[in-house]
Amino acid sequence: MDELFCAVGYEKIPTNLPEYTFYYRRENQGITVVFVIDYRRGLYISEDQYEHMKSQGVGFFQAKGAADVHMLTLILAEDTQAAKRLCAGDSFCWMIDTGNSRLMIHENQTADFYGWRAILEEYLAKGPDEAERDGRSAAEADSPAGGDWTRERIAALPWVNICLVAVNVLVFLICTFTGDVLYNKGAFGVAEIMADGSWYRIFTALFLHADVRHLFGNMIVLYYVGEIVEKRLGHVRYALVYFLAGLIGNIFSAGYEILTAQPYSSVGASGAVFGVEGALLFLVILNHGRFEYVTTGRLVFAIAFSIYCGFTSANVNNAAHIGGVLAGFAAAALIAVMRPHLETGKDRGFNEN
Repeated sequence: MDELFCAVGYEKIPTNLPEYTFYYRRENQGITVVFVIDYRRGLYISEDQYEHMKSQGVGFFQAKGAADVHMLTLILAEDTQAAKRLCAGDSFCWMIDTGNSRLMIHENQTADFYGWRAILEEYLAKGPDEAERDGRSAAEADSPAGGDWTRERIAALPWVNICLVAVNVLVFLICTFTGDVLYNKGAFGVAEIMADGSWYRIFTALFLHADVRHLFGNMIVLYYVGEIVEKRLGHVRYALVYFLAGLIGNIFSAGYEILTAQPYSSVGASGAVFGVEGALLFLVILNHGRFEYVTTGRLVFAIAFSIYCGFTSANVNNAAHIGGVLAGFAAAALIAVMRPHLETGKDRGFNEN
């Protein structure tokens, strides 16, 4: 299977025993590792030995300076019942029934791992011989003489998310040199819109932040969560989720402002960022409560805690947050239906989105 892993940019680390092989690739959020166990060689290991080998593998990469190591075990077996006992309780463990060329993923196990489900299913559908020929061709294209695979890898990067973070940071830097000019023209508020009909504010406010802490809080969440969602939904769909959630978040904000008769100006990308979290929540639920290294419980807690902090803090626009997370969740659900394959800114007086 070496050609298969090399074709998607993974590097091989052999062990002293030929039955055990590690393949790894560096990602923005850490290192992803596929631990392959060839169970076809009359191999017998206990559950404790299996867990020990996995922990040793994680420790090896951490010793090399990797803070985040995300590992999936792939067991190649002809007797799947015998191999099943190793990973029955491991959410990050799949089996390949080599006799029937099929991938086996149980309900308690992650439904995908950095796109590997589709890669393996295609590999098994083609048959090892044809797939390995394709893998060799792809590996050759990665050489200096062929740039097609390199271009594909570049295209696979989360470009929309990278650009969104860059634009938000750039706009904030411009604001530091121009004072309140952009805030006066772009902050969102019902009073401003009613005064001059500047409906564009519902969009421009998404790129304005009250201070460095506000910007950093939004961008650090967007950087990590957005990458996961964009890789799953694709560039265009991810952009639609982001902006739709941000706009609907501001509409919720306007509704709350009208209902409470408390006019205020609001800036920030939080509605859109909460929308990305809402989309990820749907993806996790869709994948039986676990998607890559995210679980439903952890994500629900993170979202709920963020909203709670907003309610207990001054000048935080929780209406936009709630509207954003609902919109992001609904948008991801709609995409799945259509594509079943699948702090306060006291100085300026703004509420933070």
